[in-house]
Amino acid sequence: MLPLMHKKTIGAGALIGAMMIAAPVMPQSLPPGDIPFGVFDPSGDFSDVTGIAIEHLFLPWEDVFLPSLAEAETYSKDRGRSLLVTIEPWTWTRDERNSPAVLQAGIAAGVYDETMTTVCSSLGSLGRPLTIRWAQEMDDESGQFIWAGWAPQTYVDAYQKMIDICRVSAPNASFMWSPLGFEDMADYYPGDDYVDVVGLSVFSLGPWEKQVLGEEQSFDDIFAPRYARAQEFGKPIMIAELGFTGDEEHMALWEADVRSKSAQYPELDAVIYFNQREVYPWPNGFGLPDWRRPQNVTN
Repeated sequence: MLPLMHKKTIGAGALIGAMMIAAPVMPQSLPPGDIPFGVFDPSGDFSDVTGIAIEHLFLPWEDVFLPSLAEAETYSKDRGRSLLVTIEPWTWTRDERNSPAVLQAGIAAGVYDETMTTVCSSLGSLGRPLTIRWAQEMDDESGQFIWAGWAPQTYVDAYQKMIDICRVSAPNASFMWSPLGFEDMADYYPGDDYVDVVGLSVFSLGPWEKQVLGEEQSFDDIFAPRYARAQEFGKPIMIAELGFTGDEEHMALWEADVRSKSAQYPELDAVIYFNQREVYPWPNGFGLPDWRRPQNVTN
């Protein structure tokens, strides 16, 4: 497994040690199309797949073994992949997490300034361009993230502080502002000077859509309105997290669309697949969908 690539559910101990990439259980391939493709791939299923443009890493800013970043950087560099690094402002040890109020107050008071500097300096020491995505999906209403659902200006102030610190410590970095893409996303926009690219999240769980929405959703159904909102900022757009699962027909339709619509979405610069089981339960009893390819076909 790649260090620093486990999302949200494991602590620092699991990030220590040598790189151990297991051989893929089944051969992997890219969806058809010409839009650059990336992966969050903690199991290394795509380790031997050519044509991957972006390696996506997740790390918490507490209880993280930052030296293992060098191993992840070597892994991505050896494969000709650029780095997208999502920094989550919490610990992955669930029973030790702050409350939203404590995190807000701590950021405002400078309690986390040293943490921000340390994490960004570690990324800056890698010595090559990369993209930093901090405190993603701030417009989420599910309760998953302690930084989501804040008063917009509170979030904006925190985001700007993080980027100001990172610019000094990681001068080769660019910065992704990454809402889910809901109707109120513009309320959280931190300003053109703080955003190099807009990242969106796009997930489709066919069985949930049938039960809750009455029919399965196409790629365009979910992505088009989010893309239109993101276009208003005049920045390049990426799908920072993509996952889809359902029956064979649903999967085939999504597979055909996600990289092939560059004419329809000209500002879409990359699509990055979330190749892991979900870590936060979907509503209505749908549990933890398995987004991994190609195991993500359900009956």
